[in-house]
Amino acid sequence: MAQVTLRINGYVYTVGCEDGQEGHLQSMAGEVDRRISEIKALGGQSGEARLLLLAALLMADELHDLKGELAQAGTAAPAGDPALAKRLGRLAARAEAIADQLNQP
Repeated sequence: MAQVTLRINGYVYTVGCEDGQEGHLQSMAGEVDRRISEIKALGGQSGEARLLLLAALLMADELHDLKGELAQAGTAAPAGDPALAKRLGRLAARAEAIADQLNQP
């Protein structure tokens, strides 16, 4: 398992990922950092946890909208796709691990 050091909102986080996924993880962290910068530009200066929460909610809202558009277009991901379920499970586990790291002193 690879270790990647990410910088989000000036804070450094070390996160594990599958070998070969380092660039992808850095790209995702860059997107989160970009969202936080947008929130701060709107006057959303708050605590780190609140900024991360707002960025996550904005991204979840965008994902929700995209899923709706895909469903309307008739190209929704097939239900019961084991590969998709496995990937979503890994993403959920990583998100929980990151949240746990943020809550540690």
